[in-house]
Amino acid sequence: MTRRKLVAGNWKMHGTSADLDEIRAIADAAERLKGRVDVALCVPATLIHRASDAVPGFPIGGQDLHHQEKGAHTGDICAAMLHDAGASLVIVGHSERRDAHREEDEHVRAKAESGLRSGLSVILCVGESDADRSAGRAVEVVSRQLDASLPREGAAGSNFSVAYEPIWAIGTGKIPSTAEIAEMHSALRERLIAAYGAEGQSVRILYGGSVKPSNASEIFAIDDVDGALVGGASLKASDFLPIVEAAAT
Repeated sequence: MTRRKLVAGNWKMHGTSADLDEIRAIADAAERLKGRVDVALCVPATLIHRASDAVPGFPIGGQDLHHQEKGAHTGDICAAMLHDAGASLVIVGHSERRDAHREEDEHVRAKAESGLRSGLSVILCVGESDADRSAGRAVEVVSRQLDASLPREGAAGSNFSVAYEPIWAIGTGKIPSTAEIAEMHSALRERLIAAYGAEGQSVRILYGGSVKPSNASEIFAIDDVDGALVGGASLKASDFLPIVEAAAT
């Protein structure tokens, strides 16, 4: 099955209004490649409104959301607030949230379901630690994590993606071998089909973790790699756009 690749940038805790020109440059290039690759940027919540105003029609997303629609949740943001700010997608379950904020699989699943119910596209992250990889448990751990985090409904098609991000590769410059990436993405595809039947074939599986211009083409050539979730290399158009162009080809 042919799935158009998605390259999404995760700016994490970077970005102010001074960086809107970078967003404009990325959006302009994405428009030129429209139909060949999907591109999005997930920026800090404080920047969503200004970014979406600066690049109308280009997908701007959030990096997290609360699963409740409203309530006494100081500092949190819900799906309706993301929509109101101009977001069209959201990341859930990133390892930095799972670790630093102690998010369990059930919380991640609830967040994914909330985002999908509201009409947001959702990128659900999973990944193993260095210890799990070294012990030969990577596929087992990530498959179990995915099974427990998957939303129960509404997750087929282009509105839902899974991002495999080995924790030990994020921001380290290290990366799994092409064989290891292929093995993991194949296992995740099996789990998606087990959960959703034939519709599991339509879910894009992204790779994330030290993706950069020098390795993007090799990564995108691997079976069942349907794009990338890019961290530090997405902050500058000059770094991000070669990755986008590699996905387009």
